[in-house]
Amino acid sequence: GAVDLLPLTSIRRSIAEHMMRSKHVSPHVTTVFEIDFAAVAAHRKAYKDSFARDGARLTFTAYIVAATVHALKVHPLVNSSWSDEGILLRREINIGMATAIDDGLIVPVIKHADSLNLLGLARTINDLADRARGKQLRPDDVKGGTFSITNHGTTGSLFATPIINQPQCGILGVGAIEKRVKVIDDAIAIRDSPLSIHNAP
Repeated sequence: GAVDLLPLTSIRRSIAEHMMRSKHVSPHVTTVFEIDFAAVAAHRKAYKDSFARDGARLTFTAYIVAATVHALKVHPLVNSSWSDEGILLRREINIGMATAIDDGLIVPVIKHADSLNLLGLARTINDLADRARGKQLRPDDVKGGTFSITNHGTTGSLFATPIINQPQCGILGVGAIEKRVKVIDDAIAIRDSPLSIHNAP
Protein backbone atom coordinates (compact mmCIF):
# COMPACT_ATOMS: atom_id res chain seq x y z
CA GLY A 1 0.00 0.00 0.00
CA ALA A 2 0.91 3.67 -0.08
CA VAL A 3 3.52 4.77 2.44
CA ASP A 4 4.44 8.29 3.47
CA LEU A 5 7.94 8.96 4.75
CA LEU A 6 8.18 11.41 7.63
CA PRO A 7 11.84 12.48 7.76
CA LEU A 8 13.46 12.38 11.20
CA THR A 9 14.28 15.71 12.76
CA SER A 10 17.60 15.97 14.58
CA ILE A 11 15.69 16.16 17.89
CA ARG A 12 13.73 12.96 17.22
CA ARG A 13 16.87 11.11 16.12
CA SER A 14 18.73 12.31 19.24
CA ILE A 15 15.86 11.22 21.51
CA ALA A 16 15.74 7.75 19.91
CA GLU A 17 19.49 7.24 20.27
CA HIS A 18 19.51 8.49 23.87
CA MET A 19 16.58 6.27 24.91
CA MET A 20 18.03 3.16 23.26
CA ARG A 21 21.37 3.78 24.97
CA SER A 22 19.61 4.16 28.32
CA LYS A 23 17.80 0.83 27.99
CA HIS A 24 21.14 -0.81 27.18
CA VAL A 25 23.08 0.85 30.02
CA SER A 26 20.55 0.49 32.86
CA PRO A 27 18.34 -2.49 33.68
CA HIS A 28 15.03 -0.71 34.41
CA VAL A 29 12.92 -1.69 37.43
CA THR A 30 9.46 -0.12 37.77
CA THR A 31 7.50 0.41 40.99
CA VAL A 32 3.98 1.90 41.16
CA PHE A 33 2.40 3.81 44.05
CA GLU A 34 -0.99 5.42 44.44
CA ILE A 35 -0.80 8.84 46.11
CA ASP A 36 -3.56 10.64 48.03
CA PHE A 37 -3.63 14.15 46.57
CA ALA A 38 -6.55 15.46 48.66
CA ALA A 39 -4.39 17.79 50.78
CA VAL A 40 -2.51 19.02 47.69
CA ALA A 41 -5.73 19.69 45.79
CA ALA A 42 -7.13 21.63 48.77
CA HIS A 43 -3.92 23.67 49.14
CA ARG A 44 -3.84 24.49 45.43
CA LYS A 45 -7.49 25.57 45.47
CA ALA A 46 -6.81 27.86 48.45
CA TYR A 47 -3.65 29.47 47.02
CA LYS A 48 -3.85 29.45 43.22
CA ASP A 49 -5.41 32.93 43.08
CA SER A 50 -2.74 34.47 45.32
CA PHE A 51 -0.03 32.78 43.24
CA ALA A 52 -1.65 34.21 40.10
CA ARG A 53 -1.47 37.70 41.64
CA ASP A 54 2.26 37.06 42.13
CA GLY A 55 2.56 36.15 38.44
CA ALA A 56 2.71 32.35 38.75
CA ARG A 57 0.39 29.56 37.59
CA LEU A 58 0.20 27.11 40.48
CA THR A 59 0.07 23.65 38.90
CA PHE A 60 0.30 20.21 40.45
CA THR A 61 3.76 19.93 38.90
CA ALA A 62 5.15 22.40 41.46
CA TYR A 63 3.94 20.17 44.30
CA ILE A 64 5.35 17.07 42.63
CA VAL A 65 8.75 18.73 42.19
CA ALA A 66 8.73 19.92 45.83
CA ALA A 67 7.93 16.41 47.07
CA THR A 68 10.62 14.92 44.81
CA VAL A 69 13.22 17.36 46.14
CA HIS A 70 12.32 16.40 49.71
CA ALA A 71 12.59 12.69 48.85
CA LEU A 72 16.00 13.19 47.21
CA LYS A 73 17.27 14.93 50.34
CA VAL A 74 16.12 12.00 52.46
CA HIS A 75 17.48 9.43 49.97
CA PRO A 76 20.60 11.02 48.37
CA LEU A 77 21.56 7.77 46.61
CA VAL A 78 18.69 8.40 44.19
CA ASN A 79 20.29 11.74 43.25
CA SER A 80 23.36 10.05 41.83
CA SER A 81 24.87 8.50 38.74
CA TRP A 82 26.94 5.41 38.02
CA SER A 83 30.61 5.37 37.10
CA ASP A 84 33.16 2.57 36.78
CA GLU A 85 34.96 3.99 39.82
CA GLY A 86 31.84 4.14 42.00
CA ILE A 87 28.57 5.95 42.59
CA LEU A 88 28.72 9.71 42.04
CA LEU A 89 26.55 11.43 44.64
CA ARG A 90 25.30 14.73 43.26
CA ARG A 91 25.24 17.53 45.83
CA GLU A 92 23.06 19.74 43.63
CA ILE A 93 19.42 18.80 43.12
CA ASN A 94 18.54 19.76 39.56
CA ILE A 95 15.18 18.42 38.43
CA GLY A 96 14.67 17.62 34.75
CA MET A 97 11.10 18.26 33.66
CA ALA A 98 10.12 16.33 30.54
CA THR A 99 8.11 18.64 28.28
CA ALA A 100 6.30 17.69 25.06
CA ILE A 101 7.00 19.94 22.08
CA ASP A 102 6.07 19.70 18.41
CA ASP A 103 9.34 17.93 17.52
CA GLY A 104 9.16 15.38 20.34
CA LEU A 105 10.32 15.77 23.92
CA ILE A 106 12.76 18.08 25.66
CA VAL A 107 13.87 18.08 29.30
CA PRO A 108 14.51 21.57 30.68
CA VAL A 109 16.17 21.56 34.10
CA ILE A 110 15.10 23.33 37.30
CA LYS A 111 18.53 24.25 38.68
CA HIS A 112 19.05 24.16 42.46
CA ALA A 113 15.44 23.09 42.96
CA ASP A 114 16.15 22.53 46.66
CA SER A 115 16.70 26.26 47.13
CA LEU A 116 13.26 27.24 45.79
CA ASN A 117 10.01 27.52 47.72
CA LEU A 118 6.67 26.60 46.13
CA LEU A 119 6.27 30.03 44.52
CA GLY A 120 9.82 29.91 43.14
CA LEU A 121 9.23 26.42 41.74
CA ALA A 122 5.93 27.48 40.14
CA ARG A 123 7.57 30.48 38.47
CA THR A 124 10.53 28.44 37.22
CA ILE A 125 8.30 25.63 35.92
CA ASN A 126 6.08 28.14 34.11
CA ASP A 127 9.08 29.87 32.54
CA LEU A 128 10.83 26.68 31.39
CA ALA A 129 7.63 25.10 30.01
CA ASP A 130 6.64 28.27 28.16
CA ARG A 131 10.10 28.74 26.66
CA ALA A 132 10.31 25.03 25.74
CA ARG A 133 7.05 25.23 23.79
CA GLY A 134 8.16 28.50 22.23
CA LYS A 135 11.53 26.97 21.24
CA GLN A 136 13.36 29.61 23.27
CA LEU A 137 15.40 27.40 25.59
CA ARG A 138 19.12 28.05 25.88
CA PRO A 139 21.61 25.13 25.80
CA ASP A 140 22.27 25.58 29.54
CA ASP A 141 18.55 25.14 30.26
CA VAL A 142 18.71 21.44 29.38
CA LYS A 143 22.03 20.59 31.07
CA GLY A 144 22.97 19.38 34.53
CA GLY A 145 19.86 17.45 35.54
CA THR A 146 20.31 15.00 38.42
CA PHE A 147 16.80 13.45 38.45
CA SER A 148 13.86 13.67 36.04
CA ILE A 149 10.07 13.81 36.22
CA THR A 150 7.64 13.09 33.41
CA ASN A 151 3.98 14.00 33.83
CA HIS A 152 2.50 11.53 31.34
CA GLY A 153 -0.87 11.84 33.07
CA THR A 154 -1.60 15.04 31.14
CA THR A 155 -2.62 12.78 28.23
CA GLY A 156 -4.98 10.78 30.49
CA SER A 157 -2.51 7.93 30.93
CA LEU A 158 -2.60 6.08 34.25
CA PHE A 159 0.45 3.85 33.77
CA ALA A 160 3.70 4.33 31.86
CA THR A 161 7.22 2.97 32.11
CA PRO A 162 9.44 6.01 31.48
CA ILE A 163 13.02 5.51 30.32
CA ILE A 164 15.78 6.81 32.60
CA ASN A 165 17.44 10.00 31.39
CA GLN A 166 21.12 9.02 31.45
CA PRO A 167 23.37 9.47 33.35
CA GLN A 168 20.72 9.84 36.05
CA CYS A 169 19.69 6.78 38.05
CA GLY A 170 15.91 7.23 38.11
CA ILE A 171 12.86 8.93 36.68
CA LEU A 172 9.46 9.61 38.24
CA GLY A 173 6.39 9.25 36.04
CA VAL A 174 3.14 10.78 37.28
CA GLY A 175 -0.15 9.45 35.99
CA ALA A 176 -3.51 11.14 35.61
CA ILE A 177 -5.06 12.64 38.73
CA GLU A 178 -8.57 11.34 39.11
CA LYS A 179 -11.08 10.82 41.88
CA ARG A 180 -11.01 7.34 43.45
CA VAL A 181 -13.18 5.68 46.06
CA LYS A 182 -10.88 4.55 48.90
CA VAL A 183 -11.33 2.97 52.31
CA ILE A 184 -9.66 5.24 54.87
CA ASP A 185 -9.87 4.46 58.60
CA ASP A 186 -12.66 1.95 57.91
CA ALA A 187 -14.72 4.58 56.09
CA ILE A 188 -15.32 5.10 52.37
CA ALA A 189 -13.87 8.35 51.05
CA ILE A 190 -13.31 9.97 47.66
CA ARG A 191 -9.77 11.18 46.99
CA ASP A 192 -7.83 12.77 44.13
CA SER A 193 -5.12 10.22 43.32
CA PRO A 194 -2.46 10.06 40.63
CA LEU A 195 -0.50 6.90 39.98
CA SER A 196 3.19 7.54 40.57
CA ILE A 197 5.61 5.36 38.62
CA HIS A 198 9.28 5.29 39.55
CA ASN A 199 11.84 3.70 37.27
CA ALA A 200 15.31 2.93 38.57
CA PRO A 201 18.09 0.49 37.71
